[in-house]
Amino acid sequence: MSLFANSEKPIGIGSDHAGFDRKQHLIKMFEEQGIPYKDFGTYSSESTDYPDYAHPLALAVENGECYPGVAICASGNGINMTVNKHQGVRGALCWTPEIAYYARAHNNANILSLPGRFLNDEEIYEILVTFLNTPFEGGRHERRVNKIPCG
Repeated sequence: MSLFANSEKPIGIGSDHAGFDRKQHLIKMFEEQGIPYKDFGTYSSESTDYPDYAHPLALAVENGECYPGVAICASGNGINMTVNKHQGVRGALCWTPEIAYYARAHNNANILSLPGRFLNDEEIYEILVTFLNTPFEGGRHERRVNKIPCG
């Protein structure tokens, strides 16, 4: 079974140095399954700053170039805070498949943020599969999601 059945747009993916190895593992899976993606960096494990990759990823999701996005840093917090500075982004820091399920079903999250230093490849895979394949429920949740943007 494919990791992600809906591949009309490329999945955006970005990380800092702490998420680099996890990002490379996901890219390998995308390539093996023929899933289109766009890599926003980083391109090595040398120390770098997560906003340099989070902002371009978030912009691509926000403008519809990519959907959804995956962002990875050490704890997942910094990169998640950064992507959520964008009005059209609903980034969700997920460390279990259950949290990923609710992030999509109830919050219509469009960027999955992952703590690269606290999850192994198998855990990330399970979280990603859940995130990518859980539809937004809409209904009462739509009203709430519509109240998220400010301004």
